[in-house]
Amino acid sequence: MAVNDECKLKFLELKAKRNFRFIIFKIDEAIQQVTVERLGQPNESYDDFTAALPSNECRYAVFDFDFVTSENCQKSKIFFIAWSPDTSKVRSKMLYASSKDKFKRELDGIQFELQATDPSEMSIDIVKGRAV
Repeated sequence: MAVNDECKLKFLELKAKRNFRFIIFKIDEAIQQVTVERLGQPNESYDDFTAALPSNECRYAVFDFDFVTSENCQKSKIFFIAWSPDTSKVRSKMLYASSKDKFKRELDGIQFELQATDPSEMSIDIVKGRAV
């Protein structure tokens, strides 16, 4: 599975310039490539991000999570989320699962990974718990 250059470029922008809050990636089976499906603007929330994920199709995503530590320091962690809802097609789940590690290696700077099959597995509380 090839990775479109735009995926890497947009991820670098998120990481270095913080131009985006999140990026949702989609596998385009016709061209056998991972492509950028949606860019979340810096003012968008985690709820906006989860609402942008399709309820019955797999996706990869990265989310830039901002938080304040117990020492009152402002921090940010980049999460990689493998979204594979139970209602998606078996072929799609297999395709996303088999190409996930290769795709993730292309995005240098991911700090945490979440696998989710329904929204409760990637709730904001789980993200906060992993980041802090």
